[in-house]
Amino acid sequence: MGEGRPLSMGGTGDSIQKPRFPSLSKTIHYLVVGLLVAGGVAYWALKPPVLNPMADAGAAEAMALVQTHQARNAPTLLQALTQRVQTIAARGQGVRLGEWTVEAQKGRSQGYVVKVFVREEGTIGQWFEREYVWQVDVGKKSVVPISMPAEDLMPFGEAGPLTQGDKPPTR
Repeated sequence: MGEGRPLSMGGTGDSIQKPRFPSLSKTIHYLVVGLLVAGGVAYWALKPPVLNPMADAGAAEAMALVQTHQARNAPTLLQALTQRVQTIAARGQGVRLGEWTVEAQKGRSQGYVVKVFVREEGTIGQWFEREYVWQVDVGKKSVVPISMPAEDLMPFGEAGPLTQGDKPPTR
């Protein structure tokens, strides 16, 4: 055998023919990818509006009204909440600001409930949540806190129903 020359298997040059159909593993691969894409499209098309507040113009306006509303110790509620989270983190405690959500209020055409959760680590390693909740009337452009943590952020004189002695609005 000479070096540099290809080895031949003999015969007439017939090569092994590839099967005409894709292999089973390729078929399964394409099927899985197709199902994932179809599932993603279905989720995107059918997800509830609470996950995407910008799908409803009223919900988007309600969120904007809350986030830009004047706060007690900051120019806006969003900045006040962010400062609170940063202060807790600076003390070395664990803290996590959750996602802002908006839900249409039942029985009110322009009423919405805006929520955000803040998870904080306590002194002995246990975690607890503070729920900040506001009732928003988009038509009247009013923002009313309906949870104690939310009231704590509001300017003086804009206390919600909890400190005024009224029952909180039904959701």
